[in-house]
Amino acid sequence: MQSTLTRQQAVELLRKYNQEPFHIQHALTVEAVMGWYARELGYGEDEGFWSQVGLLHDIDFEQYPEQHCVKAPELLREAGVGEEMIHAICSHGYGICCDVEPTHQMEKVLFAADELTGLIGAAVKMHPSKSASDLEVSSLKKKFKDKRFAAGCSRDVIREGAERLGWTLEELMEKTILAMRAGEAWIESEMERLQIA
Repeated sequence: MQSTLTRQQAVELLRKYNQEPFHIQHALTVEAVMGWYARELGYGEDEGFWSQVGLLHDIDFEQYPEQHCVKAPELLREAGVGEEMIHAICSHGYGICCDVEPTHQMEKVLFAADELTGLIGAAVKMHPSKSASDLEVSSLKKKFKDKRFAAGCSRDVIREGAERLGWTLEELMEKTILAMRAGEAWIESEMERLQIA
């Protein structure tokens, strides 16, 4: 799995279509989480590819929310992104906004973890430490069960994602919390480096 862009080119592409700090932070979060999963699951040689898929997965969402995962291929092809990466990026919208099914392990991870990072991020904001460093799975499960909490994060997608991976919901939660812990300081420094408030 080879990316056709350098990371710097991928960041520039992201910023061409995304100005909102929230969307950029989410992209960086999913980039870090995907890189962590690549290393953790034995795909270390493909870490750059997994990370870039995470960085660019919502490329079209800010400007084209009604065409999410439908507009993305056009924007990505224009920038010279390869078809393998385009398929991976679009697969996270399977059954929601497109019919590109996640088949590769990396695509299944993106499908499951993307939505969950939103739930974890919301839980962290409510946490006294404002950090994932002391967020427990038991606390996250309570938030997961409360339908009003982070209502925009689809519990069905998270459940389906765990099933596609053959993991329990708890396993998916635990791994994704660990991934977010590992990336927290780096994401903060990247937001500063990119001068995003």
